[in-house]
Amino acid sequence: MTGRVAAVCTSAKKGVVKEPLASVELVAGHGLDGDAHAGNWHRQVSLLATESIEKIRKIIPELKDGAFAENIVTEGVDLLSLGLGDRIELGDGITLEVTQIGKECHNSCAIKEQTGDCVMPREGIFCRVLAGGTLKKGDPVRIPHKRPDFKLV
Repeated sequence: MTGRVAAVCTSAKKGVVKEPLASVELVAGHGLDGDAHAGNWHRQVSLLATESIEKIRKIIPELKDGAFAENIVTEGVDLLSLGLGDRIELGDGITLEVTQIGKECHNSCAIKEQTGDCVMPREGIFCRVLAGGTLKKGDPVRIPHKRPDFKLV
């Protein structure tokens, strides 16, 4: 079974909600073209699973994709099973490498203020782009070399 891309999101500024787009361009060694978090560092692209977002949507039903400043929302892939160095293939030839799992939450996180919780610090993953290309909602998500404990949901 293969997962899919549920949304692709970007923003020109850091610290703001990212906006869902029809498609984005991922650039090898850089990240999403035009995104504030892109650059020559280990957190070029962020991913969060729809399954993680749904936990907060139970409290805030109107929560939109991009609210956690995530670039790529996945569906049907257990991102929590990935480890550092694992690869993710998206769309037609895009390859990401996991470089960080979770992050420190911003002090002014509006979601945490409303709900008392934010899933991004625990369940978000960050990657660098090894091979770029155009990515859009509905594109497949594959894990080419699964660790023995990796599973699709």
